[in-house]
Amino acid sequence: MPAGLWREIDYLLKHKWDFFLAVLAPLLVILLFTSMFAKGKPEHLPIAIIDQDRSALSSNIQHYLSASETLHIAAVTDQPAEAEQLLNKNKIWGYVHIPAGAEQRLVQAKDAEISIAFNQSYFSVGNTVSSAMLSSTLQALANFTGRDYLNNRLPYLEAPSPHVKISALYNPGLNYEFYLEPYMIPAILHLLLCCCVAFSVGQEFKFQTEKSWLQSGIWQALLSKNLCYIIIFSLWTWLWMFWLMDVRGWFAAGHVWLIMLAQLIFYSAYAFISSALVLATGNLSKTFGIIAVYGGSSLSFAGVTLPLNNAPLFTKFWANIIPYTPYAKLQTEQWVIGSPIAFSLQPLLALCLYAAIWLAVSYALLIKRARESSL
Repeated sequence: MPAGLWREIDYLLKHKWDFFLAVLAPLLVILLFTSMFAKGKPEHLPIAIIDQDRSALSSNIQHYLSASETLHIAAVTDQPAEAEQLLNKNKIWGYVHIPAGAEQRLVQAKDAEISIAFNQSYFSVGNTVSSAMLSSTLQALANFTGRDYLNNRLPYLEAPSPHVKISALYNPGLNYEFYLEPYMIPAILHLLLCCCVAFSVGQEFKFQTEKSWLQSGIWQALLSKNLCYIIIFSLWTWLWMFWLMDVRGWFAAGHVWLIMLAQLIFYSAYAFISSALVLATGNLSKTFGIIAVYGGSSLSFAGVTLPLNNAPLFTKFWANIIPYTPYAKLQTEQWVIGSPIAFSLQPLLALCLYAAIWLAVSYALLIKRARESSL
């Protein structure tokens, strides 16, 4: 086993492109996504106000919208066509329309007919803008009704108003660094791992060096080659976790050691999948194509960014045949929620099952290829 590891390290040192893909590319990925999500969430997103009422109510709404850190009022107009044009040019993300007579209808207990429109083609930004515009507008309406209208009409009435407290748990600030980055880094790195392992195994047969590779034994050769890349990518992931937790201050609510163990098994499963694919196809181009479809869909089908509730049968089937799905579940339970260890044993066992199955498959295929090469 040590001889096989040193042989693989020596191979990486001699082949600069393989060295770059295995050692330097993960660093670039980490730097890219940490820089992308460092600010946490979008702020000062431009919007417009269509003010056709020109009243105290519309002034109050504008004040509350401008006070929101999420929003930036880029234009105030009384022409809906102008706001629509700005929206179509992507110069604003949405607008609040205050029609003429809105204040008068409101104080008469009628529908003020205030409307909000936003660009939902950009899903995350659209949700952020819509939530901020809705919250600020409702606060402005409540403030206007209580301070500017009822106080002047009923100055001596002290009637308690109902309050409903809404709490966002686990990520109250809706911070993308804490939400998306912990999923993006393993999702990208496991694809790089698959490419490295597939290319390394494929090169042995392309250059006909499989005899020197297998001379220490098929089992040892398979494990040492895969283990080299599993260790490299695990170390990069742990270094990134150190940055996120100790430097950026995002603490894990559960057990860090369990997340690290899951990552080790997670990378092992995908490494053995890549080994099995390249041994089965005997073609690197086909292998990379399958990896792109199988591994590239991990983030979308794991229920992280897109929900699996009421999803088609094929979607649920695909989600349950990729190791990323149980890993994402375990990571969420231990990093964000702080679930008891017993709750995370199921996804951990699922990861172990994936790794064991693909290890057995790749071992059987390697035995077959070794026999074919010796004939």
